[in-house]
Amino acid sequence: MAQTADMGSRRPYLPRRRGGNGFVDLLLGRPLTSAQAMQEKTGVLTGVALLGLDALSSAAYGPEAALTVLRPLGPAGVWLLLPITAAIVGLLMIVAGSYAQTIAAYPSGGGAYTVARQNLGRGAGLLAATALMLDYMLNVAVGISAGTGALVSAFPALRPHVLPIALGILALLTLVNLRGVSEAGAVFVVPTWFFIGSLSVVLLVGLYKLAMGLATPIQAPPPLALPTASVGAWLVIRAFASGCTAMTGVEAISNAVPIFRDPAIRRARLTLAIIVGVLVTMLLGIALLCRAYGVGATVPGSAGYQTVLSQLIAAVMGRGAFYFVAMAAILCVLALSANTSYAGFPLVCQVLARERYLPPGFAHRGRRLALSRGILTLSGLAALLLIACRGITDRLIPLFAIGALMAFTLSQAGMVVHWNRHRGEGWRWRRALNGFGAVMTALTLVIVGVSKFAHGGWAAFVIVPAGILLLSRVHAAYTRTRQDTELRRPVHLSPAPPMVAVVPVDRWSHASETALRFALELSDDVRAVHICSGDTDEKELDSHWQHFVQGPLLEAGRRPPPLVHVASPYRALVWPLLDYLDALLAESPERTVAIVLPELLEARWYRAMLYGRRSELLRSALLLSGERRLVVVSVPWYLRSAGQTAPHSAWHAPDAQP
Repeated sequence: MAQTADMGSRRPYLPRRRGGNGFVDLLLGRPLTSAQAMQEKTGVLTGVALLGLDALSSAAYGPEAALTVLRPLGPAGVWLLLPITAAIVGLLMIVAGSYAQTIAAYPSGGGAYTVARQNLGRGAGLLAATALMLDYMLNVAVGISAGTGALVSAFPALRPHVLPIALGILALLTLVNLRGVSEAGAVFVVPTWFFIGSLSVVLLVGLYKLAMGLATPIQAPPPLALPTASVGAWLVIRAFASGCTAMTGVEAISNAVPIFRDPAIRRARLTLAIIVGVLVTMLLGIALLCRAYGVGATVPGSAGYQTVLSQLIAAVMGRGAFYFVAMAAILCVLALSANTSYAGFPLVCQVLARERYLPPGFAHRGRRLALSRGILTLSGLAALLLIACRGITDRLIPLFAIGALMAFTLSQAGMVVHWNRHRGEGWRWRRALNGFGAVMTALTLVIVGVSKFAHGGWAAFVIVPAGILLLSRVHAAYTRTRQDTELRRPVHLSPAPPMVAVVPVDRWSHASETALRFALELSDDVRAVHICSGDTDEKELDSHWQHFVQGPLLEAGRRPPPLVHVASPYRALVWPLLDYLDALLAESPERTVAIVLPELLEARWYRAMLYGRRSELLRSALLLSGERRLVVVSVPWYLRSAGQTAPHSAWHAPDAQP
């Protein structure tokens, strides 16, 4: 009879510690319990570092992306940067105001996906989710490649090693994020505010020199090419589209509201305001100083390549110690800007997994309460992108911003429907703000899509539908499985026929004895099966069976199990056993057959390699046979390891001696 456990005396669960965890603990940190989740929440200053790096770092590559398109215009292109930037800033302010409303309306996170899913339907939600995931993936690749570009600008000798440096930075980011939110925030706070401070000094000094008439155009290296084209509407539109890369990252906070400490909504809104305010100041300041100092874009990947910020800092501050300090800050923030994606991508995957659009593992937190599977998936996809473009930022720019603008448009359109349904105080002006934002971002999406389509932007319009199809197929598979396994009736209580237990035996051993004892407890009808493949001496096994099994059981008044030899002329192991089981099932059409597999196990992996995986092969073949009356039971027997006094089994019969 089963014994009832004393719930009052139950000890709390403590994770088992093994000797080999020291290196893992050093690398990833000690595991955290679920009760420590509140310690992983973040505040405003840390939130700026965790969620604002994407947006803030776009000040480094957004203006450069626009200037690269304007390069054929020569000096005229630099003068056009300021009005183009002003248009981007206006659109950015509209989007930020709209997302401030989303934060309050949907504080559970999920951002554009949640808003679109609940207000516009399943298809719109999947479109928003896929667009967000594409944007996050590109942000990692673009941020790291731009950071590597800044490093190469300061140290040209590193140019042949761009791709290895980029992949090394990606590996470092992955490791830091696997250690959890609190440690990632602590790592990124100093570089973030160091970057803001360094660039603020450059802008203040540059504006002071401009006001005092001391700003003179740079002479070397000459970045401005001779004009090869005239100003045209299409060129300006393309420059605006490329400059819109500066808008990415604003949506990250609405996706990650749950990571803030209470009051989460207020902290998230304040974080968004700080990020947008700093970004707007930087974009306008850089555009103004580029005009004053005649800073333009150089050819990406060329021998004389210099980033726009590298030229601007050198023009304002000179190439002294501060230049290298500021370039180090830019390198850190550009490389670490990918961390915004590491905060947002796993959370979107978690929401999708909870609704069965992704495997459930994406919803589970790892040893440090991080969403480890989403982090590793993002790193793998970003690594493929970096390898494909060989770490050069300009090759990724055509894809960039399309996903973000799709998410912006769907989120704001969803908020319009939300305010129509929830007509609280001020709902009219909130709806108007979201509606205006939806129209503007949709128009911008069309401009960006058309202007970048022939330059590689077409790939986004292939990747997004493919992502939607994949998510839909995953969801359909889970729905089908749920319907097939759903049960709406009481448990069957009618007595079932006694089962037959089958024990595969290759030789008489501790493992065979353990499995046989378990089978004898399981059923009175036990069959031992030996596959005659020529690897063992059948006569010796028969002798051992008669002496060590049949004799003792007969003396104890028990019916001994027969030892059945199954011929295997082609030395196969699995198919002869399956043939025997098919015959046994046909012989007993109403009975269940339990295959009790003895498993010889070794705790140390490097020793386990010596013993093969025969039991695993058998178990897989039996489970995949499709026969519902087959039940597979594994009975492990562990080899002696250091610290153990004797070999042992994980199972003991009631009369077994310890």
